[in-house]
Amino acid sequence: MELPGLAFSVWMCICFYASVESYPSGKVREACTSMIPCHGSSPQWSPEHAITVNGTEFKPGDSIEVHLSGPDFEGFLIQARDAERLDSPAVGSFMLADRRLSQLLTCGRTKNSAVSHTSKVKKKHIKVYWIAPEDAPKRVQFLATVVKKYRIYWVKIPGPIVSQPNAPSPTTPLHTKSEAISTSHPVSYLSKPFNASGCGIMKFCIRNPSNCDPESASCFYLSFQQEKSSVLIEMSGPSEGYLAFALSHDQWMGGDDAYLCINKDHRIHVSTAYLKGRSPPVLDSENALEDVLWRLVDGVLQCSFRRSIHLPAYKGRFNLDSSYYIFVADGEASEGGLIYKHHRQPLITNRIYNVTGLPQDIGGSRAPRLIKAHGALMFVAWITTVSIGVIVARFFKPVWSHSFLFGKEMWFQVHRMLMLTTVVLTSISFVLPFIYRGGWSRQAGFHPYLGCTVMALTILQPLMAGFRPSRHAPRRQLFNWFHWTTGTTARILAVVTMFLGMDLPALDLPDPWDTYTMIGFVAWHVSIDVLLEIHSYCLVRKVEVIEDDRVQILQSLTSAEAEGRLFKQIVLTIYVCGNIVFLIAFLATINQI
Repeated sequence: MELPGLAFSVWMCICFYASVESYPSGKVREACTSMIPCHGSSPQWSPEHAITVNGTEFKPGDSIEVHLSGPDFEGFLIQARDAERLDSPAVGSFMLADRRLSQLLTCGRTKNSAVSHTSKVKKKHIKVYWIAPEDAPKRVQFLATVVKKYRIYWVKIPGPIVSQPNAPSPTTPLHTKSEAISTSHPVSYLSKPFNASGCGIMKFCIRNPSNCDPESASCFYLSFQQEKSSVLIEMSGPSEGYLAFALSHDQWMGGDDAYLCINKDHRIHVSTAYLKGRSPPVLDSENALEDVLWRLVDGVLQCSFRRSIHLPAYKGRFNLDSSYYIFVADGEASEGGLIYKHHRQPLITNRIYNVTGLPQDIGGSRAPRLIKAHGALMFVAWITTVSIGVIVARFFKPVWSHSFLFGKEMWFQVHRMLMLTTVVLTSISFVLPFIYRGGWSRQAGFHPYLGCTVMALTILQPLMAGFRPSRHAPRRQLFNWFHWTTGTTARILAVVTMFLGMDLPALDLPDPWDTYTMIGFVAWHVSIDVLLEIHSYCLVRKVEVIEDDRVQILQSLTSAEAEGRLFKQIVLTIYVCGNIVFLIAFLATINQI
């Protein structure tokens, strides 16, 4: 019993000595086989660093560029091994790109078959070149051990798998000893971004904006490509938190089959989940996803995985040969992988689709059609019809006082027609959100409260007009003040309500152009109003200079107003055209979301 005890003591001393040394020079040949540094502590589970390569195929003699990157680290060891037998010796040889940070090692009988650090200087990125040998295996996987600090390190971080042309697919999933954790963890890293070349031809794609490039920093991309009894799924979008998509039987959250790619400590974890109502998704402890790959570069998160079309053994997983609405969402996540509610409306398809059916290349909308219609009708009513109606009533009485339409003065008929159109459009628009929500929304802030106030004032205006006193009645002046006050209050509140509604999740028009459009309209309307006021004032001053008699002043005023008819008609034409431009810009923006 003493010999084993003595041997154990000697072994502990050796390890202690090695750990004190901690291989600061990078001469880590003793760790060639296990790739485990003898630091007297256990390795970490969730790697912060990633390996990338510039290609996925090789032939003997080819050179592949290999990168190791991530937060500051002191030491590292990079090898390439047979992907089918990760416990086998290192294969191939390396060439250095920077001899100040890296050096070549001979592991086993193969010269220059590994790369390690030269000192404890902190580094973020290492670049080397791997040379494929003549007797290379069909599939090769890169592995790396990274030491962040003395007792903080990761062993055999799995990198991309590269293969020779026509290499057979692996029959079993590949896992390293240090990756014996949840199946939601990625097994490899994407060497290059997705592309949309096969959309609508070989695969079913959803892109927002329409026809965008997945490499773009503003493109949300989801594709499904059937391969025999499984489907390869690719998802990409600008997010440093998480991306998710869900299959649903309707356009409401709840009872859905969801798939999430979550940024956890600078690595992407892919998991399935089940959505129950509007509660946070419940991540599955196990999932049936295979061939998981990911990439996180310049704020664009990309992940891909494969799943079988039918998964009867997994509760909550839908069959992929049926038709569903498809949701795509993004949001923020904590460093520990806790996801937060998406801050904007998910992208939702307009109808149900079968992703294994006829390949299509479609878009989606982050705003439901009813909400789009609500915003468009309100904009038409309060930016176009009501604004023109107010200008006509305020400044065109003298201009059109002698012109009649259907037995009434033209200015009055135009004014009444535009205001009644405003009432009709507002009433229709008012009920659309209630139809969509099925009731009152408690998540829209002050917008619905102000909207109800505007609706009440909109109904009050024509009711007041129905009881309008005659032109010379004593109460006519009081009516005029009430009519003006109610209309002006409704217009101001309507503009404020639209400002608040543009950034609600259900619509969420693109910033800052939505704000600029509204500010531009307000400035446009005020400038036209001020211009016409100045014009009217100048006409009055002109009459006062010419005439002294009060009666003659009024007569001259009428004459002067008639002289300004052409000017006002030109201004009105310009104003109407300007309103139409703002309207088209707004409607085009709504159509893009």
